[in-house]
Amino acid sequence: MLDPTLLRQDPAALAGRLHETRGFALDADAIGHLESERKALQVRTQELQNLRNTRSKAIGQLMGQVARLRAAGEQGQADANLAEVERIKAEVAGFGEELETSEAELDRIRGELEAIALGLPNLPDASVPVGADESGNVEQHRWGTPREFDFEVRDHVDLGARNGWLDGEAAARLSGARFTVLRGQLARLHRALAQFMLDLHVDEHGYAETSVPVLVNAGAMRGTGQLPKFEDDLFSTVVGEGEAASKRYLIPTAEVPLTNLVADSIVDAEQLPMRMAAHSMCFRAEAGAYGRDTRGMIRQHQFEKVELVSVTRPEDSDAEHERMTRCAETVLERLGLPYRRMLLCTGDMGFAARKTYDLEVWLPSQQTYREISSCSNCGDFQARRMLARWRGAAGGKPELVHTLNGSGVAVGRALVAVMENGQQADGSITVPEVLRPYMGGLAAIS
Repeated sequence: MLDPTLLRQDPAALAGRLHETRGFALDADAIGHLESERKALQVRTQELQNLRNTRSKAIGQLMGQVARLRAAGEQGQADANLAEVERIKAEVAGFGEELETSEAELDRIRGELEAIALGLPNLPDASVPVGADESGNVEQHRWGTPREFDFEVRDHVDLGARNGWLDGEAAARLSGARFTVLRGQLARLHRALAQFMLDLHVDEHGYAETSVPVLVNAGAMRGTGQLPKFEDDLFSTVVGEGEAASKRYLIPTAEVPLTNLVADSIVDAEQLPMRMAAHSMCFRAEAGAYGRDTRGMIRQHQFEKVELVSVTRPEDSDAEHERMTRCAETVLERLGLPYRRMLLCTGDMGFAARKTYDLEVWLPSQQTYREISSCSNCGDFQARRMLARWRGAAGGKPELVHTLNGSGVAVGRALVAVMENGQQADGSITVPEVLRPYMGGLAAIS
């Protein structure tokens, strides 16, 4: 969530920035009207609350006098005071009705402003290039040289189908389109990739291995920005029955539970940077544009990912972003997979990101680079939604943390890249050296 003062102080300027960088249309006039109503109602509500409080205090004072007057035998004056009490009570009742109406209207307007604020994307960092879509992304560097093949290159679907390793038809019978069954040595290779990534990030990169739920509540989804904007992209279920029933969401990425571990909390400075890694199932109801990547494992409703999340001080988040991206790059380099790093433009970044690097791996069957990791610095955008803060010096005022997340990396897409880049003429697949300890020493699967 953006700083609310940006909406309150100059909605027209904010609307201009959002339109220029994100192509987002914000109705500044509507915001201004709502804000004017809110201010007027807030002033009147406070006036009514003060009137109610002062009149209630006067009632208490008069009733105290009544007791003393009766004790002194001044019944006439006591009766006069009681009459004044009744008059003030009637006046307070009138205040109460108006106050109740005013508070309800104020809550409604605040709700409308909050709904608008929750729907606003993060503002890009000044270093992010302005662009409408992926064509505006800027390549930063490349690593590795794509392999030259002296035989006809097969895609990962054909390589998997030849050995019965990858079965989309069986998955479709079980679950529908965009699911896959893996068998035998390919399933083991998939598991080996996840184990290798976790070991690398935990043992060498200093991330704390964390196991998280894949079902979370709406508050967690709202905290990282999936709700309310992306409700249609999520799988959900209802837990419990009757009045106790509540909606739960299957996570689209472990970023959601990992980042929310600091929600509604104040983290001590000594705990920062907080680095966490998790291997989890991920679920996305909208798995990409229809008609694209319908074959195989590129776009799935269910997939696995090793996710990296960092929580930092604001002044450290830019350096942490570079470090996190470098950790993801190391995965691809250890696997021997050619890749390139792309700085995403304003129009291609995710909703919560202020700056994003995508890593794209080379796929021989497509003769192009495809996304395999996305590393984003969200600044204080998620922290403000989650009320996640840190405290520096003892007694200092809590400040919002910065949150970052990145794929370290997508396991299924890494499997696709290993299969295609490591394929041999006979259909076997060379196992990268770093994975062989996880594969019982196998140098190839066939």
